[in-house]
Amino acid sequence: MLTRFGRSDVAYALLHQTTFPSWLYPITQGATTTWERWDAWTHDKGFSDTGMNSFNHYAFGAVGAWMYATIGGIRLDPAHPGYKHVIIRPLPLGSRLTHARATLRSLYGRIESSWRVDGTSLALDVMIPANTTASVHVPGTRITEGGRAFEDGVPIYVGAGCYAFRSTID
Repeated sequence: MLTRFGRSDVAYALLHQTTFPSWLYPITQGATTTWERWDAWTHDKGFSDTGMNSFNHYAFGAVGAWMYATIGGIRLDPAHPGYKHVIIRPLPLGSRLTHARATLRSLYGRIESSWRVDGTSLALDVMIPANTTASVHVPGTRITEGGRAFEDGVPIYVGAGCYAFRSTID
């Protein structure tokens, strides 16, 4: 919801936070799964109420879907179910992250989005499987791919293949 309403900066801050409530708190405590409660275990209290204390619970795991859709930028197009047409729209800005890679296996094959920020340069590499199309939203300005320039802020429609987009970011 934070991203939907233009507050990805707050979502990223919550993602990077290591104290509870946060997704990283359980990881700092050795967790390898998502806990049912933010404070399922703490140094000062030990284990929370054991009647409601799953250490493998999806309630807070929705962050995974947010990471695919926002950090990696792989989004389902509601007008084309089943990833027949994909929306690639990563939001790398507003985070301490300098790179990310997301891969999704669809019925048509592997969809991949990876990006790297180096100073004011953004590299966005995209792989679209056969019999699939995508609308790629490249953050930044002066967008190019394979030496071809594209209009800023306009989705780029592509077919199956591998693409190496480059842009300038502030």
